[in-house]
Amino acid sequence: MSTVTTQTPLEQLKVAQQRIWSSGDYNRIAAITVPVAETLVDIAGPRPGDAVLDVATGTGHVALAAARRGAEAIGLDYVPELVAIARDRATAEVLDVTFLEGDAEALPFPDASFDQVLSAIGVMFVADHQRAASELVRVTRPGGRIALASWTPTGFVGQMLTTVGAHVPPPAVAQPPTRWGNEQVVRELLGDGATDVKSTTSSVTQRFASAEAFADLFLTYYGPTHTAASRLSDTGRAALREDLVALADTSNRSGDGTVVCDWEYLVLTATRREDG
Repeated sequence: MSTVTTQTPLEQLKVAQQRIWSSGDYNRIAAITVPVAETLVDIAGPRPGDAVLDVATGTGHVALAAARRGAEAIGLDYVPELVAIARDRATAEVLDVTFLEGDAEALPFPDASFDQVLSAIGVMFVADHQRAASELVRVTRPGGRIALASWTPTGFVGQMLTTVGAHVPPPAVAQPPTRWGNEQVVRELLGDGATDVKSTTSSVTQRFASAEAFADLFLTYYGPTHTAASRLSDTGRAALREDLVALADTSNRSGDGTVVCDWEYLVLTATRREDG
């Protein structure tokens, strides 16, 4: 007799999200978050020999930055294509970094494995926020550090995701990824196992040839906007593009015809409780 396994709504969402991040060509977008990753690693301050885990590593920004400081870094992501790019980058820089395919909601490591557990614009996009946050705490050693960088709800990317959601509403079970850009929410997600929770907001300046160039770049290569656009009619896609162009125009502080805008993000740090 065969056994039929029924996925929960959150499991179905995770599968859908994995397809989303495998769509488009995130490597064409990834450079945008390099300064965010570098800032996160500067704040976390891993030391030579520290065991560091980069959760939802993407193309490896945080793990590579930590390895340049002499840390023993591992990067993990559930999109094989991104992991392959991260490995190529480590090889090109002759950096000893391990990149693994794996799930942020079920980290394949024993308890208390790492001195630092980091994620830049990564773990915020998981399906089950609470499960992922609990995993971050679990694999951090007592006294070790958790540091996360996440887009804020009211910043440019938060507004962009809201704009996309107005055209293609997310599944009912999905929680906004920008919840991770709110200190109080993340404090609650990390729970009693974490202490000394602090955060600061910063921004990364982005430049595009025009508002239209920004919209076309993200509609073509960025998984969430690319996938949303593919679900719309020609008229719907044109309307989404028009709204993305308007967002870039509204946020633009350039006066020379190009687009220059500041994308806000939150960097949050916490310590794994010694007796947790």
